[in-house]
Amino acid sequence: MTQPPRTAPARNVSGGPLATCSTAPMTGFFRDGCCNTGPADRGSHTVCAVMTAEFLANSKYLGNDLSTPRPKFGFPGLKPGDRWCLCAARFVQAHDEGVAPRVVLEATHERALDVVPLAVLEAYASTED
Repeated sequence: MTQPPRTAPARNVSGGPLATCSTAPMTGFFRDGCCNTGPADRGSHTVCAVMTAEFLANSKYLGNDLSTPRPKFGFPGLKPGDRWCLCAARFVQAHDEGVAPRVVLEATHERALDVVPLAVLEAYASTED
């Protein structure tokens, strides 16, 4: 009997194990609470961000409404203080527009570095536990 191939544990942008971003609300491309990624995740939902009213308003204005509940899809709507796995490119866009939210580095997947420079992520590092 052959064993399935082992995959390396997910790493964060600091090189450590990837921490959980949020389970309430449940986040992540795979809805596993972590900013895990894979080939099917074309948006690279890898940045664990702490939502702010300013970011949510800007996102809604740009056509990505993250604050309105969508019960049909099991989506409660986000509010300031919620953690959410953002698309790396959306984070860069928010940074460029001056509305980027704080980032939880321990829960931000290392693949975010394919799109966002580490120095930018570190500039938005959250100090919350």
